[in-house]
Amino acid sequence: MSFPSQQDLQKYAELVVRVGLNLCAGQRLLINNPSTLGVQLHVAPLVREVAKAAYKVGASYVEVLWGDEAMLKARIQQAPSGSFDEFSKWQTDALYELLEHGNGAHLTIRSNNPDLMSNEDPEIVGHLRRTYLEHYEGFGEAIGQNKINWLVIAAAAPAWAARVFPDLEPAEAEKKLWEAIFAITRVDQPDPTAAWEKHVQELQKRSKYLNAKQYAILHYQAPGTDLTVGLPQGHFWNSAGSTAQNGIFYIANLPTEEIFTLPHKDQINGHVSASMPLSHSGTLMEDFTLTFENGHVVKASAKKGEAALKKLIGTDEGSSSLGEVALVPHSSPIAQSGLLYYDPLIDENAASHLALGRAYKFTLKGAETLSDEEFQARGGNLSLEHVDFMVGSGKMNIDGTTPDGNVEPVMRQGEWAFDV
Repeated sequence: MSFPSQQDLQKYAELVVRVGLNLCAGQRLLINNPSTLGVQLHVAPLVREVAKAAYKVGASYVEVLWGDEAMLKARIQQAPSGSFDEFSKWQTDALYELLEHGNGAHLTIRSNNPDLMSNEDPEIVGHLRRTYLEHYEGFGEAIGQNKINWLVIAAAAPAWAARVFPDLEPAEAEKKLWEAIFAITRVDQPDPTAAWEKHVQELQKRSKYLNAKQYAILHYQAPGTDLTVGLPQGHFWNSAGSTAQNGIFYIANLPTEEIFTLPHKDQINGHVSASMPLSHSGTLMEDFTLTFENGHVVKASAKKGEAALKKLIGTDEGSSSLGEVALVPHSSPIAQSGLLYYDPLIDENAASHLALGRAYKFTLKGAETLSDEEFQARGGNLSLEHVDFMVGSGKMNIDGTTPDGNVEPVMRQGEWAFDV
């Protein structure tokens, strides 16, 4: 019997539609993967089940933007130099039409080869990504303003599975990756919806505690890390579940183990070492360290992928600063699995992490309606990028400084230092 079975995919699709997106009758759904300019073709069986589940709850229209990593790589390898500004707007036009419709939802299905671009010219890869991001910028801003319900999930793929399970035969590796995805998203539990309701409640207790504290500064300390991060007044700690401007409560990532907010873009100082490799745009960056002064990276080094890391940081002014701080306990089930997934969607839920680039406006109270200039004046960062990288470990300690100057433990040896 093939794996996953249609029944497995149906169960996953129901979770995606009913719990993650919380799709409502009359909504349109657009399925896409911005990282590879469309959903990979091998994900078609899952996409079809998602469409069925969406129509079952009353979706008015389900649309898919398809992509192909091999086509993308062929362009990078063989297209003429000077052609990487060319772009057909129909894909991003579909995204903006979704917003204009006023009742849309967006699903990203990640199923990427983490090594796709590892041997390609980082200048070309970065140029092509920037071209897309410039067209995508307005939609990214709408997501940051929490205008619609949206969700990011993962689906197993042959090349990705081979990276995670290099010692297994291809079919067995892909089966193992699907099993891992079903486990970390609670699809394999008898009642996934009930399991998610309990999980959301636990995370919301943590975010409620931190929102009451309103720490002015977080201090990260671990081997290779000594970093202070200022938090703007009115920052809001989010957890699993947000209410979009359309009034729909949704969970943006499956899986999710994090509690996150935004830093003050000008109040980041010290150095931080990544605790896990980062796979970004088909390139793997390993053992890297960033040094910040007054909110911006002034030094970056990596044992692998340093050129790609520097290209990422140099995308625009905001990509050299941070847009997110997220706390995840080392006892997270993803961390305890002992697996490295080579995908930020999953790996970020194994460790506390930071994000280079854009801050989400919904992480600052009252900011959804602010202009970009007003948002920046309150400490929010703007960028075409938003790229998470992992810094947490079982050796990480984090302290919070209250507005009146008291220093309190937030995490000790990677675990929560407070009860709720």
